[in-house]
Amino acid sequence: MKKTISICPPARSRGFGRPLRPALAAAALLAAAALAHAADADLARAKQLIADGKAPEAYALLEPLQASATGDAAFNELLGEAALMSGRAESARDAFRRALVAEPGRIEAHLGLGRAYAALGDYASAKIEFETVLRFDNLPPDLHQQVEIYARAAAQSARGQRLVSFGYLLAGVGNYSVNATRGTDAFGGNETDDNFVSFRAGGGLNYELENGYSLNGTLDYRFRDYDHEDPDAGNRRNDSDLRWNANVSRNIGNDNIAIGLRGRVSYRGDGNYRNDVGVFGNWRREIDADNQFSLGLEYRRRNYPSGPERARTRDIFEVNPGWSVALFDGKGGFSLTGALGHENALQGRADGDANFFGLSPSFSYSFSDTVGGFVFFWWQQERFSTARANLDADGNQISFGKRRDNLYEVGGGLTWEFAPTWTLNPEVLYIRDESNFLAPNYSSTEIWITLRKDF
Repeated sequence: MKKTISICPPARSRGFGRPLRPALAAAALLAAAALAHAADADLARAKQLIADGKAPEAYALLEPLQASATGDAAFNELLGEAALMSGRAESARDAFRRALVAEPGRIEAHLGLGRAYAALGDYASAKIEFETVLRFDNLPPDLHQQVEIYARAAAQSARGQRLVSFGYLLAGVGNYSVNATRGTDAFGGNETDDNFVSFRAGGGLNYELENGYSLNGTLDYRFRDYDHEDPDAGNRRNDSDLRWNANVSRNIGNDNIAIGLRGRVSYRGDGNYRNDVGVFGNWRREIDADNQFSLGLEYRRRNYPSGPERARTRDIFEVNPGWSVALFDGKGGFSLTGALGHENALQGRADGDANFFGLSPSFSYSFSDTVGGFVFFWWQQERFSTARANLDADGNQISFGKRRDNLYEVGGGLTWEFAPTWTLNPEVLYIRDESNFLAPNYSSTEIWITLRKDF
């Protein structure tokens, strides 16, 4: 029999490849590690360049790498900061957007995107983005001013500050007039035309904790001194008002949730005081760059500690849904807030408990980088529970039934930033209270101008 010799190349091939494959894998790992190390080195150098005020150099270092780092949130956040600080607002916007797609909960990416929108003049979108993270109360009604306050705080955060803040001082003069209504005509025609001087000061703090949490607080003090002298009391009237807010909030992706306490201590003239304190919760949802939804809940005590208004002391439960939208490429912003609630009378108020509901639309527009304007309307209807006599000034009964009031406010104003952080603000406010009862009918007009300094 002829002997056959079999040659098996696959076996020889396997034997040769066994040591080769681990070597190739090790080489690939080493190459990847080298690339990662190089990328980390580039990021570290870019951070240092930004800290040294050399943002254009940092952007030049990072920009060639962006195609391979689309899904890297930290890289795009750093690229966005470098772009923003070197005057490339559109590139910054796109980079911060990519960072939020990769990781929606990044606080600095939200704040950076807000700053990029502000630099592009898209103030309404900037406000929505800032409010996904920051909680500031008592802001001015003008959209541009609000965004500038938020942007300064966001810039503090970008510099690594956990505690960010804002503050303001205002001084002004104005005129307050009580208009003729069937109520004022019936009860003595007590129309007034008073000039006044005003002062206001306040500010807020936001301290960033871990995991998207932050502690927030605001204070706002307002004072008015009128030139009208009360012949009975022998002195001039003045009003003062202190408002405060303390809350804890959390950013979760495109949502921000806050729970806290807030209150108000007011002197209303003629020895009358009013104190408010309550617990509240608020949820904001950024639907997209142009739309935001909010929902607020509050339970508060409104207390009149002494005097003839003590019977007005009551507990109030209120629900406030809201919607904001950016218009005209972000130069304008429209918001609509609703109100639905119940008042529980605590001191035997003659009209009893009350249910109320209302709407408040507002619109703000930036005509230029230094001039803006705003208008707003507020309406609320109150329906009381107890039927009683409707009396004239002599105590005679006109009718009998349950009181129903419609309350209106219409106002507007302009802002002119004549120097950085300095503004002049002329404003007007018209108030009208209409009721099926005689006495509550009321109307006033206020016109004033203030000088404001932000810091």
